[in-house]
Amino acid sequence: MAKTQDFTKMMQDMMASMPMDMSKMQDAFKAQTALGEKMAKVALEAAEKSTDISSKWTKDTLGKFGALTTSKTEPADYAKAMSDFASASAEMAAENLAAFAEVAKKVQMETVELMLSAGKEMTEETTAVMKKATEEVTTAAKKATAAASAAAK
Repeated sequence: MAKTQDFTKMMQDMMASMPMDMSKMQDAFKAQTALGEKMAKVALEAAEKSTDISSKWTKDTLGKFGALTTSKTEPADYAKAMSDFASASAEMAAENLAAFAEVAKKVQMETVELMLSAGKEMTEETTAVMKKATEEVTTAAKKATAAASAAAK
């Protein structure tokens, strides 16, 4: 039987020759989960406010609707009640749509702030990692050059 190469040993040797700092991976994971948590908080807060606006709008509409259901003696009173309801509905719609717009504006601002903050942190971390890697490669190159020079003598 032919002897096969031990690829496990070869992979272990290869990985051992490439030092990796797993703490950076853990830090990146922690930063990502923290960002996700903050984004979820923004989304949940917006959903809660939107639900409150919708609920209030529904209650107000139902309250105004009561005037339409009462019996009237004059036909003109029905037209006036309908006109009043339409006016009140239009006013409520404008107010509530403005409230929804404020919620959306706040979500947009908070999201941009979170993304800018995360981008700044990522840039700083990447710069530090690249600087460290450059120093390690430079040191390794100097050692290799020195070893090659010594071997050539």
